[in-house]
Amino acid sequence: MSTIKQFQVTFDCAEPERLARFWCEVLGYVVPPAPKGFATWADYDRSLPPEQQGGGFACVAPTGVGPRLYFQRVPEGKVVKNRLHLDVRVGTGLRGEERVAALEAECARLMALGAKRVRLLLADDHNESCLVMQDIEGNEFCLD
Repeated sequence: MSTIKQFQVTFDCAEPERLARFWCEVLGYVVPPAPKGFATWADYDRSLPPEQQGGGFACVAPTGVGPRLYFQRVPEGKVVKNRLHLDVRVGTGLRGEERVAALEAECARLMALGAKRVRLLLADDHNESCLVMQDIEGNEFCLD
């Protein structure tokens, strides 16, 4: 019998802390406490070898419910569409113009944080409307 396991979602990126703080704003996540023995994450980062400094950053749901997001620096840039993306649920239970209005309002908030709007996909016979966006490093996500 299998048991439920916790998981984290890991993003390859150029600027881990910057991208983590963006997603904190998107999702209402927080930066977890610094490791034991360090007053801040900056103190911890300075304790690492120079080549590892700034190499990773994380954020978590303040309630403890939801996956941890980890951001790791990689040398290569993003070149193709991601095969996995997050759906940020802002229109749950809404339909039609009311749903589109909620998606558009959240889109405007996230664009002020540096996200980019890609396209609005209007409802069809099978799916409700959603809005495709990109985070500050070009990773696709949907407002759903």
